[in-house]
Amino acid sequence: MRRLTPRQKTALFAALVMSAGPTAALAQDTLTVEGEERWFRNARQITRADMGLDRSGEAYFSPDGRRICFQAYPKGQTNYQIYVINADATGLKLISSGTGATTCAFFHPSGDRLIFASNHLDLRPAVLPPEVAEKASQAGQRNYAWSFFPGMDVFEHDFRSGQQRRLIEADGYDAECSFSPDGKQIVFSSMRDGDQEIYICDADGKNSRRITRAKGYDGGPFFSPDGKRIVYRSDRTGDGNMQIFINNLEGTEERQITHDPNVLHWCPFWHPSGKWLIFTRAEHRPNERPNYDLYLLRDDGSDMTRVTTSPRFDGLPVFSADGRQMMWTSQRGPAKESQVFVADWIGLSPTGELTARAP
Repeated sequence: MRRLTPRQKTALFAALVMSAGPTAALAQDTLTVEGEERWFRNARQITRADMGLDRSGEAYFSPDGRRICFQAYPKGQTNYQIYVINADATGLKLISSGTGATTCAFFHPSGDRLIFASNHLDLRPAVLPPEVAEKASQAGQRNYAWSFFPGMDVFEHDFRSGQQRRLIEADGYDAECSFSPDGKQIVFSSMRDGDQEIYICDADGKNSRRITRAKGYDGGPFFSPDGKRIVYRSDRTGDGNMQIFINNLEGTEERQITHDPNVLHWCPFWHPSGKWLIFTRAEHRPNERPNYDLYLLRDDGSDMTRVTTSPRFDGLPVFSADGRQMMWTSQRGPAKESQVFVADWIGLSPTGELTARAP
């Protein structure tokens, strides 16, 4: 899962609890809230509790759009496992071992394998990063564990053989991984050097090199559709309100494209045109409950536009490779727990032209 700080997790929990109230009606036929129809239509729920999934999220399309990988709590459990399901919500299959915790599955461009992070070989408990623990102690807060498992490593699952092997192994958390468009590289986040940074390695896990070097959390990276840039989110000030950055593959052209210090900018993902990003935004202001919604942003930081308007949680958005579908994690379903949703995307053309009707 794309990780939050303790402050963000507390705010997120409050938002999810409070957002269950009936503050806006969902359309009976589409699960789309008024105002969202300019961006997407035909919204449908893919995962459900009656599949044995108490909550699901962070889903990604296979390259051909026929399958989806995601993480979910198996019924009665509180650690995520990795699953694959067909795009028509049939053929649910557990991919991970069922032991320990997992996060961040992503398909190889060939579609014949995927990567994900797991700690099933090293079940040491989660720990706080040193700088977070220090701030919590100074503030008189309880120093509690969260989901940075030091035994988390990156594994590859081969669909043809059903076999798994560990690709990325280092002391400390290694996760938040994705392939380059040509399948030759993996970008991931790691604590191997003491601070959580972005790294790129070969697709077999070899030749890791560090991309970011500024103090503070860096995570959730993805290659641009042309493979020449990466996007990620960072907390450089330690206030928990992450900002979005774009960089080249050498780490020499880092550029911050969001700047509001009172806003959480989370989970950026490229539109296949490479001209736009979609991400989750929430305002963390004193005495105000943040609402988590999806926003669009040009890759130069301009033209930020709100996409979702549901009072319930919307986050972790992605596009299909052809740009015709959007998938995200939401609580807008009738049961109100986090599950995976898909909709037909009409707000941008596949080549990145803005086609959404004016509100």
